[in-house]
Amino acid sequence: MEKVGDGERWGDRKETFTAWCNSHLRKAGTQIENIEEDFRDGLKLMLLLEVISGERLAKPERGKMRVHKISNVNKALDFIASKGVKLVSIGAEEIVDGNVKMTLGMIWTIILRFAIQDISVEETSAKEGLLLWCQRKTAPYKNVNIQNFHISWKDGLGFCALIHRHRPELIDYGKLRKDDPLTNLNTAFDVAEKYLDIPKMLDAEDIVGTARPDEKAIMTYVSSFYHAFSGAQKAETAANRICKVLAVNQENEQLMEDYEKLASDLLEWIRRTIPWLENRAPENTMQAMQQKLEDFRDYRRLHKPPKVQEKCQLEINFNTLQTKLRLSNRPAFMPSEGRMVSDINNAWGCLEQAEKGYEEWLLNEIRRLERLDHLAEKFRQKASIHEAWTDGKEAMLRQKDYETATLSEIKALLKKHEAFESDLAAHQDRVEQIAAIAQELNELDYYDSPSVNARCQKICDQWDNLGALTQKRREALERTEKLLETIDQLYLEYAKRAAPFNNWMEGAMEDLQDTFIVHTIEEIQGLTTAHEQFKATLPDADKERLAILGIHNEVSKIVQTYHVNMAGTNPYTTITPQEINGKWDHVRQLVPRRDQALTEEHARQQHNERLRKQFAAQANVIGPWIQTKMEEIGRISIEMHGTLEDQLSHLRQYEKSIVNYKPKIDQLEGDHQLIQEALIFDNKHTNYTMEHIRVGWEQLLTTIARTINEVENQILTRDAKGISQEQMNEFRASFNHFDRDHSGTLGPEEFKACLISLGYDIGNDPQKKTGMMDTDDFRACLISMGYNMGEAEFARIMSIVDPNRLGVVTFQAFIDFMSRETADTDTADQVMASFKILAGDKNYITVDELRRELPPDQAEYCIARMAPYTGPDAVPGALDYMSFSTALYGESDL
Repeated sequence: MEKVGDGERWGDRKETFTAWCNSHLRKAGTQIENIEEDFRDGLKLMLLLEVISGERLAKPERGKMRVHKISNVNKALDFIASKGVKLVSIGAEEIVDGNVKMTLGMIWTIILRFAIQDISVEETSAKEGLLLWCQRKTAPYKNVNIQNFHISWKDGLGFCALIHRHRPELIDYGKLRKDDPLTNLNTAFDVAEKYLDIPKMLDAEDIVGTARPDEKAIMTYVSSFYHAFSGAQKAETAANRICKVLAVNQENEQLMEDYEKLASDLLEWIRRTIPWLENRAPENTMQAMQQKLEDFRDYRRLHKPPKVQEKCQLEINFNTLQTKLRLSNRPAFMPSEGRMVSDINNAWGCLEQAEKGYEEWLLNEIRRLERLDHLAEKFRQKASIHEAWTDGKEAMLRQKDYETATLSEIKALLKKHEAFESDLAAHQDRVEQIAAIAQELNELDYYDSPSVNARCQKICDQWDNLGALTQKRREALERTEKLLETIDQLYLEYAKRAAPFNNWMEGAMEDLQDTFIVHTIEEIQGLTTAHEQFKATLPDADKERLAILGIHNEVSKIVQTYHVNMAGTNPYTTITPQEINGKWDHVRQLVPRRDQALTEEHARQQHNERLRKQFAAQANVIGPWIQTKMEEIGRISIEMHGTLEDQLSHLRQYEKSIVNYKPKIDQLEGDHQLIQEALIFDNKHTNYTMEHIRVGWEQLLTTIARTINEVENQILTRDAKGISQEQMNEFRASFNHFDRDHSGTLGPEEFKACLISLGYDIGNDPQKKTGMMDTDDFRACLISMGYNMGEAEFARIMSIVDPNRLGVVTFQAFIDFMSRETADTDTADQVMASFKILAGDKNYITVDELRRELPPDQAEYCIARMAPYTGPDAVPGALDYMSFSTALYGESDL
């Protein structure tokens, strides 16, 4: 509470405070003119307090004596003090004596307590809450930045923005200019006084002419706006709820109308289409029948697909509508008679049945008319295909290409001839079909039968000649084949032995030139042994080479002796004797080169082994050292030697000793770099890799840092929560007692036992063994500490203390859970309550009230559907909003 007489110019606020007092005293039918004179007897002061608090004060003294006035003022001051207000340097005698500063200080105290202190926005109140409310309401307006209650209001835009935000019809905000503060301020003051019943408490010229307007005067005036608009906020919320409910109802009604229209249109189309599909009047010409078929195809391609889509959309709309009605607590939709989804499906089934019959009839009629033309066209097609196939076949069969062919070519010609014979046999069926079609056309008296018969006879004569030529060519091919088989056998034997020998030489050359990658001495020794074994096989390989060359020489001798016409080289292989001799010489040259490469690699592996042993000697010392330090830190973290500050000091000294070990890690890194440069990937002399050492070292540094941080956090928690060192020790002792495996964590039963040891009553349900404190355990813990709540409230608290839904409740989360928050849903009762707010607590609502509070379309929607109100307090034009609200949720008829 501020002190009076601190040098502030209270007189400058006299006009503002007087106007504020009159805005409340007017409700009691009185006014004041001179604030220090009219409050001297205490009567109007007590009346003012009764109006703004809504409470009755002690009975005032009506006497004119000074003692009576002092008594009245004291009663007023006592009432102010009873509301938690500490009055400093304000006495009844000063008020009775007409002390202006004391009187204005008292009025400011009243304003703070009854007009500003109760303002609450989110988690702020009083001055901060009023400032936050102003900032939120003026945030969307350009050139408005409310940061205080003095210079932020000098240009007048802040006052205009507050009015426009709640009553936009009163001020054309777009026409205001920041460089015209007098017009802005006077506009806001005049509108507030005329339309919002807020008296003019400030003077525009004084605000503009003052470098820093009076903060208390501004706060007093702005608080009047807050209280004036608080009721409008409730009406806005109620109107929004009604708009939401009406919007859902309007959307559902539109969906119902759309369904009825779509269903009616679809059924009418089916009714018109079925008679057309049931028409079976035959046509006499093929052209007419084909036109009917084309019309039917147009129906399938163009007319039916949109209707299929409409039918599907109709079912989708019906299901969507029913879902929306169910979700908004409305009764289910029942279509008109004959327009149910099942009725449409039945009509659609009749349509498809008629469509199927019509299509079958069309096809049968077309087949009947097409038969004769089809037989003649079929004969021409088959005859043309056969004649095209036989073209050139006689010349091919008379060729003597086999006389200069090789054995492989002879065999290929025989295979080709066998394929031709199979093809010839296959065409026998086509020739028979041609004859049969010609016979059927003769029986049906086809008009062009003579030409058909002549063409059929020519085909049959040619067919007999092809058979004779085929047999003659087969006999000639078989005779030639026997002459070449002897030479072919020699070629084949050469190829069978030359191919594997050639592959062996190519594999040997590849192996001798192949680069090798080894990592151990054992691996290079294995390669050396394999190479020696290879060299031992070379004599036998040379013998095989000489044998293959002998076969080739024998073939050449036979060709020269019998003058065989050999058209080409060996058909079974492309490997020549020259290639075999060349590759053999290359193999003999590669052997000594391989010997030298293996010797050099053996020396390199001996050097790598020395590097492995050098690295292992250091790693086998550093690895266990890191593990030992990790275990020692774990023991330190659970022991309770001395205060938390002593433990922190000990840990920091321990951290310093660990950091001093870093040079040995660096030395090991150097050895590891030498191993990497030598491309060494494994080391049998140690189980530790450089990655293991790095990870262990990083974990060691992280563990000591985390342990230090935990102790620091314990100190912060102890100091912030007022926990004594003995209590911290008790918590740690209980934790360590139940931490059986010294892992730093508690299992499910360990955690439960730990809570019980600290005084929590948790039921031991044998079915609950999750490893953590679950929802029921946590609730029992809350109850044991004095909390008592319902299921919904407990679920809300769980969502706060366990936002990640892990099923774990930490101690910090348990004590820091935040205040509850509410959720809102609309019901018929809530809609009625909203209408009651708009109606000013009446049991009915008028047309003017609906049009004033709701958007035009939704106001007219309500007016058209609300029944007249017939209660005893009804007035002309009164509407029943209660029956309308219940009808929205299907509890009565709308």
